[in-house]
Amino acid sequence: MSFKRKPTSSNLIYGIHAIQEAIAANKQVNKVMIQQGESSELMQQLLQLLKSHQIPVQYLPKHAEVFPKGKNHQGAAASVSPVTYYKLEDIIPDLFEKGEVPFIVVLDRITDVRNFGAIARSAFCAGVHALVIPEQGGAMVTEDAVKTSAGALHHIPVCREKNLKSTMELLNQSGLVTIACTEKASRYLHQCDLTVPVAIIMGNEETGISNDIIKKCSEMAMIPLNKGVQSLNVSVAAGIAVYETVKQRM
Repeated sequence: MSFKRKPTSSNLIYGIHAIQEAIAANKQVNKVMIQQGESSELMQQLLQLLKSHQIPVQYLPKHAEVFPKGKNHQGAAASVSPVTYYKLEDIIPDLFEKGEVPFIVVLDRITDVRNFGAIARSAFCAGVHALVIPEQGGAMVTEDAVKTSAGALHHIPVCREKNLKSTMELLNQSGLVTIACTEKASRYLHQCDLTVPVAIIMGNEETGISNDIIKKCSEMAMIPLNKGVQSLNVSVAAGIAVYETVKQRM
């Protein structure tokens, strides 16, 4: 079972003006939390700004822990990412220009921040060129995620994409083999050629990779499991998958 963790104070900013300034400075704002019942003119201006930038808004009770007493929060607090996001459409051509063989990991709705951090750590150690996550529906890049990754999230490029289906199309059109790592496959991962440009897709902890994403993949593959075992923890499975790629490329 996964638990939603409240944002830590180290990645929260408070106050309407501070949030507006963060957006103007192109800071990566994950979401903004608003006290229920706040309807001042300044708040309406902030809400319009958030809508124009497509930043998620969450309404919380006035007594919510995220609004500490004594802090001039003006009824608003924003969760700001501790990392800068990259564009996958810029990374892939750059890799080809450098003569490298692209190695991408796509995370379809991984929700547990500890799993996300552990995957990032394995990916960085394995030389993965970029992690791709959805803008909504997955774990956010928080200080907890950075800590779990042992700092790897400060070093591996993270691409936060609005539409993973469009991202899959970009990967396929760019010449990458897109492999869904799923128990629904009929062959094993080690039977795939991972020496070519490749993107490995890992799915949600409970439901796996969504059908819409699987349909966009060029191949499906599974990790060998002992009889009676249905699946591995997704961070463990991701570690096995990326190091199978490393093994084939050595």
